[in-house]
Amino acid sequence: MCSWFGGPWAGGWFGGGMLMMVLMFLFWGFIIWVGIMLVRKLSQTNSHSRTIDTPQTTLNILKERYAKGEISKEEFDRIKKDIE
Repeated sequence: MCSWFGGPWAGGWFGGGMLMMVLMFLFWGFIIWVGIMLVRKLSQTNSHSRTIDTPQTTLNILKERYAKGEISKEEFDRIKKDIE
């Protein structure tokens, strides 16, 4: 039987060692990729949890609600006074 059909560990398929090296690079590349994705996900979660709802952003939300007609002028003034 020809060494080409002997399988990757029997000296076939690019000489055996070449396929093992490619598989090793694929494995470690996948591990590194998973690590990077995990770090990115954790950093996004932490950045969202660090944001504090300041009165300015609350006031912007209040203005948007008033502009959309969800609240009346009296409600807007009362809530704005409570915020400030």
